[in-house]
Amino acid sequence: MSLLPADVHATFVRGMDLPTLSAVLGEVGLTPLDSDVSEDWAWVTHSAESAPERPSPWELAGHLTGFRYQDRVPDPEAVESVFLAGTPACACPHGQHYLVPHCPDHPFQFTYSQGGFQECYFNVGAGRETRRGGSKADLLVGELLEARIVGRDTPYATDPGFNADGTLTWRIIVDHFALPAPPLTL
Repeated sequence: MSLLPADVHATFVRGMDLPTLSAVLGEVGLTPLDSDVSEDWAWVTHSAESAPERPSPWELAGHLTGFRYQDRVPDPEAVESVFLAGTPACACPHGQHYLVPHCPDHPFQFTYSQGGFQECYFNVGAGRETRRGGSKADLLVGELLEARIVGRDTPYATDPGFNADGTLTWRIIVDHFALPAPPLTL
């Protein structure tokens, strides 16, 4: 189970208001399916099919937090983003098990960005969380270890169906960042 339909991406930004977020996404041709502000997160969903190749939506989520848009926010150092993709993990020929964005149709399913960089990124479910990247790759490791999603002694060894769809991981991400429930389904 993904938090989002398979053809939907969501970008959550803290430190940038919704009109600014919508304007930036519109400048690269992303038409929002839905948007709102909840708590201190502005969020926008858009169709994966409408996403431009460059910058890819997950790259753009990182750009939102960097120098390119610093003149549009009150405190550039306070801007952070979470990008989520409902698309399934990539089954492209070069494989879903490598820590690379596999193709424009299959972005990383989770990225956390700050200061213009993707600080933590990985795909979700079936043990893909063990292949984390970024300078803060350990960002969620405590919660992932506690849930036995990663670590030396995980249920994957005896139960390949454990968290295969990433439900536990999605819940950890939502709770860790206190993401608003809409547009997410838990």
